[in-house]
Amino acid sequence: MTSSTLVTGIPELTTNDPEQGAGQRDPGDRLLGIVRDAALVVRGGIVAWVGPAAHAPAADARVDLGGRAVLPGFVDSHTHLVFAGDRSAEFAARMAGVPYDGAGIGSTVAATRAAPDEVLRALVRRRIAELRAQGTTTVEIKSGYGLTLEDELRCLRIAREVTPHTTFLGAHVVPPEYAADREGYVELVTGPMLDAVAGTGGRRLAAYIDVFCEPGSRHAFDGEEARAVLEAGRRVGLGLRVHGNQLGSGPGVQLACELGAASVDHCTHLDDSDVEALAAARGTTVATLLPGVEFSTRSPYPDARRLLDAGADVALASDCNPGTCYTSSMPFVIALAVRELGMTPAEAVHAATAAAARSLGLDRRVAVGCPAELAVLDAPSHLHLAYRPGVPIARALELSAA
Repeated sequence: MTSSTLVTGIPELTTNDPEQGAGQRDPGDRLLGIVRDAALVVRGGIVAWVGPAAHAPAADARVDLGGRAVLPGFVDSHTHLVFAGDRSAEFAARMAGVPYDGAGIGSTVAATRAAPDEVLRALVRRRIAELRAQGTTTVEIKSGYGLTLEDELRCLRIAREVTPHTTFLGAHVVPPEYAADREGYVELVTGPMLDAVAGTGGRRLAAYIDVFCEPGSRHAFDGEEARAVLEAGRRVGLGLRVHGNQLGSGPGVQLACELGAASVDHCTHLDDSDVEALAAARGTTVATLLPGVEFSTRSPYPDARRLLDAGADVALASDCNPGTCYTSSMPFVIALAVRELGMTPAEAVHAATAAAARSLGLDRRVAVGCPAELAVLDAPSHLHLAYRPGVPIARALELSAA
């Protein structure tokens, strides 16, 4: 029989469980399903019991966290971890006033194409270790730095070695060799690339298809091109994700809501109709905000308060990538969301766990029968994630080493 572990010494347990939140007075406690002076039992990687420590059952082993808060592991639902090369000089140029327009992606594409598999594999595993060291237990990884049939497939294969949550982003930008034939590149993405990614008989390399929809950028895709990419992906059974409304107003958000995308990400420039569409799409389309990008590009931050007050689903993710946000820290993203996006600490934690999980079709709670994918804080409360920005207080909870 599988052994069980009782985890105690938890002054605050965030469960994201509505049953635990019912009847609580504090709105943050209610949203997060907070249990004070808590304990939980884990058996075979699954939560077997949750509640006040005074009522905890016996278990085969016991771990005392000594006054550390526990919460669901962060879900980083938007990353670009498979890449080679360095764009720190581009960051420095932006800090000196050079605007971002997507052009730098080409340098990463060149470096990634040139990197051997073993180099890309080692880089990805190092980045995954960084995420886990900061409390992230689930990660989505996009392709998009290959932009040839062979390179997109190998990037997805490497990504699938570390996560099942992979996204085909062949429509990241139009590569230089297709600059004079945009239609030809869209046909490549929606034809041979997509056929190979979707596969049959268990060979599928991605769960989702994504597109960078920004009509104002000559490197990205307009509304018609984005629709063609998304509808082609839907025809072969892939879920839909969209990069939308990052650089300016555009059709990305409306298109995502119309087609039932699981997530539309960035959402920096929204008009009233975009907000209304996201509110109407609650339960289907999550608005995933990426404030690390605005921090790294000196751009205006999205308005999470406006979206939340309208009733939209709002998630947070890192967008870890070499050009516009090279951070793997979800605690940093949470701190930015509280400081710059108008979110409460509880809303930001919920967005980085439960809402981000929903965008991947997952249920991220600490409840009986759920996977014990947990983060532990060297602090007594989730409030410290925003209260102590830049301090490494979060890590994935490994019970064997707790």
